[in-house]
Amino acid sequence: MRNFKFKRSLTLVAVSSLLSLTVVSIPTAARAADPACTTANFVTTCVGATSDTAPYSMIVPANFNGTVYLYSHGYRPNVPVPAGIPGYGGYTVTNTPQPGPNATVIGALVAKGYGVVGSGFARQGWNADSAIKTNVELVGIFKKQFTKTTKVVTWGESLGGFITQALAEQYPNLFKAAAPLCMASDITPLMTMAGDALWGIKTFFDPTIKGGSYSAGAAGYAEAMGDLVKVFTAIGSLQAAFAANPTAPAWPATSKVPDAIKAIPSRSALVMVALMSGIPMQSAHFDSTSAPSVLPAASQTSFQLAINPAFAALENVANAAALAVLATHDLELQAGGAVFDNTTTDYAARIKEEQFIWSSALSGNSGIAGLSSVLAASPRATANPAAVAKLKTLASHSGKVEIPTILFTGVADPVTVAGNQQSVADKYATYWAEKWAAAKKAGVSKRPANNQLVLWNFPPQKYTKFSAAGAPDTTLPAATGTNHCNFTTSQYLAIADMLAYAADNGVNLSGGALLTKLRKAGNMTYDRDYAAPKMKFYGN
Repeated sequence: MRNFKFKRSLTLVAVSSLLSLTVVSIPTAARAADPACTTANFVTTCVGATSDTAPYSMIVPANFNGTVYLYSHGYRPNVPVPAGIPGYGGYTVTNTPQPGPNATVIGALVAKGYGVVGSGFARQGWNADSAIKTNVELVGIFKKQFTKTTKVVTWGESLGGFITQALAEQYPNLFKAAAPLCMASDITPLMTMAGDALWGIKTFFDPTIKGGSYSAGAAGYAEAMGDLVKVFTAIGSLQAAFAANPTAPAWPATSKVPDAIKAIPSRSALVMVALMSGIPMQSAHFDSTSAPSVLPAASQTSFQLAINPAFAALENVANAAALAVLATHDLELQAGGAVFDNTTTDYAARIKEEQFIWSSALSGNSGIAGLSSVLAASPRATANPAAVAKLKTLASHSGKVEIPTILFTGVADPVTVAGNQQSVADKYATYWAEKWAAAKKAGVSKRPANNQLVLWNFPPQKYTKFSAAGAPDTTLPAATGTNHCNFTTSQYLAIADMLAYAADNGVNLSGGALLTKLRKAGNMTYDRDYAAPKMKFYGN
């Protein structure tokens, strides 16, 4: 096994996390009913393909204890990204199976006597509906091959988290426990966020970005790849302007906003894009509150309030815009037309609460008014009603689970923002309340079991680092709680241990044992009083 990550990124903007995945090299897959197995060093590895041609990989030790972990990988673009495109050009579509988050975690689980299994899925892109069917079939194949199997737990990240939650809801008799990590929730709010971010970049920085309504076939693919180039060109131009003059960075040459608006620093427009789409204001390297110590006190305050948030927006908006281009093209192909619509969106209302917190970053009331006027006057995107209707037929979450589930995400994840996890937590809370009300009405005094454990990864309050000259240092690893699915091996293994406990006991770990487990893993928090901001929806 080898860990394979796409790391072609701008110096400042880390977009590689969207495409990070672990690749397990396998020979040509056999048919579903006949996996090809080899044994070495007391470990059996089987490969094959389910009936939909999706390749899978199974790894089982000789001392198999009966529990297997089914892993679902995250979003992989369904089209290649040609070399030379800024950000992550050179990506090739792959359906290589992934039986765990990374090789270290896989090895640790196998060493403990657990089995692991994962599919590459028959289709890349947004594939939840087909992936759910693939995984159900794969569990059957695994049990047939390894007859000592007694328990199956399911986990996954990002889109794989979406798949995991859906499996937990739809197949409670097949799985003993589930852990959706950094999960995507229902596709409409997720694409609202991505679409708003892309439309904002188009509106403020390059109106030639198509941003959706892509043509059919090769022409549409070319348009989407062209949009990727334009998005990262605009981001790169902004990055250079920020480096040259962070106080009042210039606008990209491609911007066509009125000259009067260009009196507002371009950094404020970028912050506006982040706020109106619901993108976090803490990023991999910028906490939105720190300033270089070499600056005078007055300048430090200005940096904290106006500059640091803009740098954070720069890092995070790039991630969201990349998702928007790739996922929009993908979903339009599946739905048969445009699915993003902001014809009735009131962007001034979108930032009504946040504008006071980030007033300095938005250049005050005059900056807010000027930028809002551009948004109000710009042409809007119109969806195809039939395509929107078809999109709504794709798998979604009810929040109703009867098996122990463990949710975990970074609060400042810029791709599957924390509101994704919160929406599922809210749905379950409603479901549990309904069950409790029904029980009381039936004369039952015992509360129903709470099967959901919601965990968060909070960024530190301050973590931005500066060079001796006062320049931000973006060469360091992303801060905990930021970036997409930015988890440590210790955190993955803690989740795995909690899944095993839940599978054995029928309930989630709790009390002192839970708190000790979280403390030892590091940067994992259980807080009943915390609720992440809800995602932005159409019509807001």
